[in-house]
Amino acid sequence: MTNKKNNSSEDDEYVGYQKVDIYNQEKIDALSKMYEKILAEIGEDPSREGLVKTPERVAKAMQFLTHGYDLDPVAILNSAKFREDYKQMVIVKDIEIYSMCEHHLLPFFGKAHVAYIPNQYIVGLSKIPRIVDAFARRLQVQERLTTEIRDCIQNTLKPIGVAVVIEAQHLCMQMRGIQKQNSVTTTSAFTGEFENDRTRAEFINLIKGTFH
Repeated sequence: MTNKKNNSSEDDEYVGYQKVDIYNQEKIDALSKMYEKILAEIGEDPSREGLVKTPERVAKAMQFLTHGYDLDPVAILNSAKFREDYKQMVIVKDIEIYSMCEHHLLPFFGKAHVAYIPNQYIVGLSKIPRIVDAFARRLQVQERLTTEIRDCIQNTLKPIGVAVVIEAQHLCMQMRGIQKQNSVTTTSAFTGEFENDRTRAEFINLIKGTFH
């Protein structure tokens, strides 16, 4: 989003704002036609007032929800990779995740906890949530999402160890199928020093803590 000036006065420069979304129009047009057919197939009238613009809206939403395909997680990490003599645990916890289950195209959402122990290199802290988002904003299963985040950090930074834990709720379980609204799925993936029971236990205790 970018701020725009209010025409009434210079003092109102930041009163209003303009949302700027960039989409691939060819993809939007193609997806819109498909969603229009889907609406008709489920028994709706795509031409009625409330649905006239729905195919385009859904097409834009889907392009946003899967924009991770256009992101390079390795490049994101390398853009803020710094040499530093620090060899203690670095944890970024409670990272919000929103993804789409590839089996039913329904959302799953929750939080990720990521840690690594540097080995000559650290990375800008904001890059950890960015690579989580880059992998999450694709059609996913939680198990693969967990290992992709782990492997990207391990292969790019070459740390002493990496730990990733994801806790998520899946609408494919809550809205359909088994319909268990309170179920939470937890997945984990570790490398290096985090395969040591003591280090892994320290990580688990820290992400359960309430320092913040």
